[in-house]
Amino acid sequence: MGFMDDAKETAEAVGDKIKDTWEDTTDRVGDKVDEMKADADVKKAEAERDSVKTRNSIKEELRESS
Repeated sequence: MGFMDDAKETAEAVGDKIKDTWEDTTDRVGDKVDEMKADADVKKAEAERDSVKTRNSIKEELRESS
């Protein structure tokens, strides 16, 4: 029965390795998604900042021309 025991242990080791690889891949994908969301939030905030600056600049020009 030594051969069967060895085969069982090998199969379990391979299964564990596949599981670990899957978990690592899932974590990496999740990290990339989080990174992309953060980048999107930054771009949104920068666009809002630029919009406010432009709006304030236009208001200031209108005040000065009055």
